[in-house]
Amino acid sequence: MRHVFVGLTVASFVVALGAPALAATQTITGQLIDESCYKMDKSNTGVDHKMPKGDTKDCAIACAKGGRPVALLTSDGKVYTVMGDLAADKNAKLVPHLSHTVALTGDVTEKDGKTMIAAANLKMISK
Repeated sequence: MRHVFVGLTVASFVVALGAPALAATQTITGQLIDESCYKMDKSNTGVDHKMPKGDTKDCAIACAKGGRPVALLTSDGKVYTVMGDLAADKNAKLVPHLSHTVALTGDVTEKDGKTMIAAANLKMISK
């Protein structure tokens, strides 16, 4: 009987520790941005960016096509790195929507202070 109790206690701790890692499906609305350039300069939310060597036209498009992370920036300033189906093939499904306001539906997780959405669905809100 004691072994059963110890086993149940260990299993409870494993489940409790794993709970924060479980994904919650949500729909999040925001603007699709180039995450790397946004981290360098918070004004880099469109497709043209301010870079140390001068303004760069279509920077976000080039970075996304190169496989750099695309993120969803919400109106309250929260940044969700887009993962999953929509980010596959070097962001092919996201590139046409960069700088647009969209609603993404997918599993939201957080790891090491970084919030991610494994998005499977995108709904266009505005350009």
